[in-house]
Amino acid sequence: MTIAKYLEVLKKFAPTQGLILNPDMEIVEPLLMGLLTNGERYTYRTCPCRPATGVFEKDKDIICPCIYAKPDIEEHGACYCWLYVSQDWIDNKIPHKQIPERRPPEKTLDI
Repeated sequence: MTIAKYLEVLKKFAPTQGLILNPDMEIVEPLLMGLLTNGERYTYRTCPCRPATGVFEKDKDIICPCIYAKPDIEEHGACYCWLYVSQDWIDNKIPHKQIPERRPPEKTLDI
């Protein structure tokens, strides 16, 4: 799948999940490439900004959109990797800052 095709898929998918895709393609395109690469590598698309094990049961919390995305958006206006954002974030009502890692350390250390 190409980045352009995947972008079209996510533009349709995001609203069905109550998510807004970040409109900044300089941020989004590398993330999409990472998701596609992880999909080829693991057969499922894990968050490109978190290490994955390749074991579905260990990685299922970081399959995009990860289980941390909605809480991150609610609290910070964007998910950890900024793929999904809030309208307030888009409108610059929320500062664009690094989102703290919500994934438990033991999940990352299990790699």
